[in-house]
Amino acid sequence: MTAVLEAPDLAGLAAALGRRLRDAGLPVTHERSARFARATALVAPRTRSELYWTARAVFVSSEAQLPTFDRVFAAVFDPRLEPDEDRGDPYSPPLDAPASERPPSSPSRSPGRDAGGGGLSPTAAASADEPAREIEVPLALASEEERLRERSFEALEPHELARLRRLMGQLELATPHRRTRRARRARTGERLDLRRVLRASLRTGGEPVKLVRKRRRTGPRRLVLLCDISGSMEPYARAYLQLLSSAVASGTPAEAFVFATRLTRLTRALSGRNPEAAIQRAAATAPDWSSGTRIGEALKAFNDRFGRRGMARGAVVVILSDGWERADPALVGREMERLARLAHRIVWVNPRAGAPGFEPRAGGMAAALPHCDALIGGRDLNAMDALADAIAAEEITRPEPARTPAPHADEPSWASAEPTDAQRPVPMPSGYGPRRGRTTP
Repeated sequence: MTAVLEAPDLAGLAAALGRRLRDAGLPVTHERSARFARATALVAPRTRSELYWTARAVFVSSEAQLPTFDRVFAAVFDPRLEPDEDRGDPYSPPLDAPASERPPSSPSRSPGRDAGGGGLSPTAAASADEPAREIEVPLALASEEERLRERSFEALEPHELARLRRLMGQLELATPHRRTRRARRARTGERLDLRRVLRASLRTGGEPVKLVRKRRRTGPRRLVLLCDISGSMEPYARAYLQLLSSAVASGTPAEAFVFATRLTRLTRALSGRNPEAAIQRAAATAPDWSSGTRIGEALKAFNDRFGRRGMARGAVVVILSDGWERADPALVGREMERLARLAHRIVWVNPRAGAPGFEPRAGGMAAALPHCDALIGGRDLNAMDALADAIAAEEITRPEPARTPAPHADEPSWASAEPTDAQRPVPMPSGYGPRRGRTTP
């Protein structure tokens, strides 16, 4: 008799199984759990064996992951089974079997079903008269989305950019929370709400019988993205523009800017329900697309026009650039120092940072690195997950700069450290110095 599974909560089932597999060490993402829920609704498995093959096709992407998956599947759906003996499915090859061994034929066409699990028991399989027909059941290959996540942005085709836009929309760009100046009523607040206390005392003859407390509200920090669209960043700027569009439409208070030779604000152009039309408007708004690079001037324009007016104060600033500066790199260092005093965190995304043997030798990158809290390589979609983690992190340990050792006591001091005759204060003749209380004529 075949046991029929009742219709469970697919979302809860997929989330629970994905969490167990992730705890066991498999690279299971939330996207795979959602895909398993859709596959379960499409296949509608009626037996444990059909559910096993559905989950295996979604969660297993290599043969090395198969033993771990079988143990977790058996522990979740039938804890009575021993994982080492009956690896969750009687038709899977044993753990010590060679890789070339394939499972036997489909369980629906094989005799001797087990009444409990919908498959052959070891005894029935051993006593079968006719040998089962061997069929080839390949392991689940990486899906197109998984291959797209590992594909470099500079090698994407136009049709792949359309799919990348949907995956970019699934990124959770959530900034850490901060306490605002506004307060709300709370039972265990920090301070007394005198206004509410006085208003409530009017009902009790002016006696403050009931004390009302308040606590400062918390809200997400602002997210500011500055994207380089110069000629050296053109292969990556197409994908980064989709990231800017997803950040503006995510619900988090976000501001988007692009720069090459000048700074352009794209927040209003990227807002809208149609992301494709928003990207087209943003591309038409920037007049310096694929031109030279003026990182220092762009940062100075942002600090003067937007940063010191409150946009960057306490915000998480993300700069997407390769750090190739055609002007003076010292200007980049000065403006990054100004920005670091305003922002809560600065994350620099360099698409070339993930390459082996990368060193920040570019003038702009070397000048900006001491003021960055995190440096992330942004060549593919997997790197965008690391960017989302860096944005949402509560605290990031910034590497301490190398300190210059103090000079030894026997070493002579610098000549400029001792005051000379020209540096000593010279008393001015009476009547020529500034009067008391006045510093200007």
